[in-house]
Amino acid sequence: MSELQQIIIKNLQVAPQISANEEIIKRVQFLKDYMLAHPFLKTYVLGISGGQDSTLAGKLAQLAISELREKTGDNDYKFIAVRLPYGVQKDEDDAQKSLNFIQPDESLVINIKSSVDALVKELNEGSNIVVSDFNKGNIKARQRMVSQYAVAGQRSGAVIGTDHAAENITGFFTKFGDGAADILPLFGLNKRQGKALLKELGADKSLYEKIPTADLEENRPMIADEDALGVTYEAIDDYLEGKEVSDKDRETIERWYKKSEHKRHLPITLGDTFWVK
Repeated sequence: MSELQQIIIKNLQVAPQISANEEIIKRVQFLKDYMLAHPFLKTYVLGISGGQDSTLAGKLAQLAISELREKTGDNDYKFIAVRLPYGVQKDEDDAQKSLNFIQPDESLVINIKSSVDALVKELNEGSNIVVSDFNKGNIKARQRMVSQYAVAGQRSGAVIGTDHAAENITGFFTKFGDGAADILPLFGLNKRQGKALLKELGADKSLYEKIPTADLEENRPMIADEDALGVTYEAIDDYLEGKEVSDKDRETIERWYKKSEHKRHLPITLGDTFWVK
């Protein structure tokens, strides 16, 4: 195992083996403890896409909130699931299947198309900034987070993020978009471990066997994460568990890790030196 691989595994705190049941208990307790430590909070807010990560984070949040209500007798505790489509989502059926599994206390739909399109139009026509398809995809991700924080701001809430080790290592998230959140209950899990938790929770296998896709680019709709990254999640998971991977996969993973380092850091200050070469 290379020195960098050891550093990454230590930083992302990935265990080579887990007990799915113990991880569920630990992460539900983590969500309850955070809420109880901040008495002004009454809700958790999370955008539900229909993919593995938001399905798992949403189920853990609903379990935590349900247990909090039972323990405290305070019915103001709620989990709010938010659908955030851009127009009509191609895999809307998967999102509905996810919501049926989670059974959230509340479910909202906020269509981000009009707000995204208005901003893109203003940039294109008002500022002569031609917005690329890729950049528009990031605008969608950031508008989704703006919407979630708007809901949380009105409902005394904290926003849940879905970042996990297999996503974090490659920086496969939008900075200040889906990379922004108050609490990350999936921290330290890789992709296959997240699948194990959903299986333990009794989720339909279609919810964790679905091919992961960010679906932000209109010119490349529903492109698989693995195609965009040039490496499989199986290889990423093996790397994070300290296993041997091919030289090509290792080089790809470590290249993404180095390239995306800025995403894993708060805004740079005069006191920071990590970026100095």
